Amino acid sequence: MFHHITVLKEEAVEGLNVRKDGIYVDCTLGGAGHSEAIAAKLAAPYGRLIGLDQDDRALAHARERLAPYGETVTLVKSNFRHLEAVLRKAGVPQAGGKPQVDGILFDLGVSSPQLDEAERGFSYNHDAALDMRMDRDQRLTAREIVNEWDEREIARIIRDYGEEKFAKPIARRIVEARAKSPIETTGELAEIVKAAIPAAARRTGPHPAKRTFQAIRIAVNDELEAFREALLQAIDCLKPGGRIAVITFHSLEDRICKETFVSEVPKNLSPPDFPVEILSEGRLKLTPRKPILPSERELKENPRARSAKLRIAERLGKDEPVNNSPEGE
Repeated sequence: MFHHITVLKEEAVEGLNVRKDGIYVDCTLGGAGHSEAIAAKLAAPYGRLIGLDQDDRALAHARERLAPYGETVTLVKSNFRHLEAVLRKAGVPQAGGKPQVDGILFDLGVSSPQLDEAERGFSYNHDAALDMRMDRDQRLTAREIVNEWDEREIARIIRDYGEEKFAKPIARRIVEARAKSPIETTGELAEIVKAAIPAAARRTGPHPAKRTFQAIRIAVNDELEAFREALLQAIDCLKPGGRIAVITFHSLEDRICKETFVSEVPKNLSPPDFPVEILSEGRLKLTPRKPILPSERELKENPRARSAKLRIAERLGKDEPVNNSPEGE
């Protein structure tokens, strides 16, 4: 049973402004909730949804859930960092040497089944083999990072990807523990992390291992760099008037999204009091300018949505410069 509650479903699909004859891409199929909502708005023969995921179980679930939509839906096992290549192989029409679609969605949350299934090794709440792979065909696992990477590199990923202020003592404890015997399970790792954090810090906030587990998961799957690459490809592959919707769940992903979008928004280059606005080149406008957050009703139904942010951007036409940098958040 693959049960996953889709976050910001209505807001994200509405933000894509789905046309019945458009081509749309769900880069993160997961539970297929967003994909189903998009597919329901499409009409054959021109409407089309292309869904990507690197998790075999998610793909199997999506095939079953989206079966009623027939040839409107194409599912592909792939990391979204290969977005442009996937679209080329799927025969998406091109312009300017790039495949061109009407909308692209990213939902960067880890699917609930991945978190909840002990054998996947994502969670500090279940004792399981250290794994954390989204794509179980890849070679790198959490076990290799924990037992083979050097102390400095482990500390770096825990600091940079987990935003953990106790990264150095955690890395030191990991190296000390593995010198005695290999660290094999999530339970062992969680206890090592807990012991490295001062007691006063453990008494407040989330589980003491949360940030470290997040960091190792990101490193195993190269999540941030993959997202950065995919987002740039998504902008390249968007038709004028097409939209990108991105749902993030932590500050690292959101910062990449925000900075990438802002870098593509035309800026006013004219000096103060100059009578004519001179705009830099840019390919996007933000719609809306601030991120969309889950409603109170959604938060009551799904507490995991609490940290979610939805950002939407629209591809500009050549003669449609718009200056709309995001407002303070």
